[in-house]
Amino acid sequence: MSLGQRLKGSAPAAPAPAPAARAEAPAAAARPAAARGPAASAAAAKLRVLVPESKPEPKAVRVESPQDARYQELKSRVHHRLFDVLDLSKGKDMTEEKNGEEVAAATQRILAEEGVALTKEERQRLLSDIRDEVFGLGPIEPLLRDPTVCDILVNGPHQVYVERAGKMQPTSIRFRDDAHVLRIIERIVSRVGRRIDESNPLVDARLADGSRVNAIIPPLAIDGPSISIRRFATDKLDHNDLIRFGSMTPELVLTLQAAVRARLNVLVSGGTGSGKTTLLNILSSFIPENERIITIEDSAELQMRQAHVVRLETRPANLEGKGAITQRELLVNTLRMRPDRIVVGECRAGEALDMLQAMNTGHDGSLTTVHANTPRDALSRLETMVAMSGLDLPKSAVRSQIAAAIDLVIQQQRLVDGSRRVTSVQEVTGMEGEVITMQEIFRLDRQGVDENGKVIAELVSTGIRPKFVEKLADEGIELPEDVFRPRS
Repeated sequence: MSLGQRLKGSAPAAPAPAPAARAEAPAAAARPAAARGPAASAAAAKLRVLVPESKPEPKAVRVESPQDARYQELKSRVHHRLFDVLDLSKGKDMTEEKNGEEVAAATQRILAEEGVALTKEERQRLLSDIRDEVFGLGPIEPLLRDPTVCDILVNGPHQVYVERAGKMQPTSIRFRDDAHVLRIIERIVSRVGRRIDESNPLVDARLADGSRVNAIIPPLAIDGPSISIRRFATDKLDHNDLIRFGSMTPELVLTLQAAVRARLNVLVSGGTGSGKTTLLNILSSFIPENERIITIEDSAELQMRQAHVVRLETRPANLEGKGAITQRELLVNTLRMRPDRIVVGECRAGEALDMLQAMNTGHDGSLTTVHANTPRDALSRLETMVAMSGLDLPKSAVRSQIAAAIDLVIQQQRLVDGSRRVTSVQEVTGMEGEVITMQEIFRLDRQGVDENGKVIAELVSTGIRPKFVEKLADEGIELPEDVFRPRS
């Protein structure tokens, strides 16, 4: 007899939808440099970035959850009765390490008083769900323990999606109702000292593991409260990982490593979820250990590997609309903090002007990202954001500032198969009239899609030797000639 039958003695409940299938690994391993000729071998050997052996993919945690409304009702009833038995208002003091056994024992007593007959498996499942409700984020807690999940998207109590390996998948996770979703949102925002209500119906927050959370509730969210969680890998990826995934090549890594060490200003461009932050983390790893790095972000995501790092984060306005600290204000203050490198997580508005001015006044070697679909669009976006600074500057002056400040634009893209690749690397070479001139150094050569839906593509050199090679030579950095030699 099913759980639903034993609880209410009615007809069996509708079966739960099958759990989402696990997506495949992000991308096929890159070919060894030796297989691509002596040029690539020389570059890889000099950089010492031999492609590592494939790592085992993380095992997906089973996130199946019972869909029976009667099970949800029982879980809710037990959870509410725990408020009478235990003091669940202690908030942060209610940790699983300290109070786990107490909650489990109280749950067992409540089940006995309810007279509910459960199998051992059902009892264990209920105890696990109750722990998640008390100590964690309820139904989505198993997703937060799943190392293969990149994004968690709650569109309402009965619709939860995840992204794995660049692919969106529905899950069998369900909340009881809108109030249940709202309770989880309030738990998230209260832990970071913020609040959400009708007067402040949207909020950005951060979980303890660094995951970024955006929550929005009615009246702005018409169909009920919504949660969007962007997760970040606990294991920091390095350039070898991106070579193994096929996102980069040893030749490109060698070029970017030299560019960062020679203090070129680099702009990473791409769409949402294309891997800009991951690439920015890898570029920042090439900064020498003896330099002072200051990072500026709306929501702290960057993972610096160096010791001498100062991390700054913006602050939203309070309920009275006061007290906001913007990226632009942080950037202006950063210039008084004796930075060797400035890393801005993402240029969004008027801070772009201050960033360009910093790059042009001795703070070279800066790194930042921007939302754009092509390298040319990225420069146009910078121009638009400078206009948002409130200063009425001529277009020619703005473009001249951009051309003088930005040395390299790297385009990142998420392809149709979910893989994240560098699709173009272009050097800003100067101005011709009022037009910023660029030349492409590396590009993604696409040859179609295979029978499994995987994009067949290879990052290749265009054969153009960039002008910044002269600056590298001035810094004592030599790149082998064959790094920019096109493959036959």
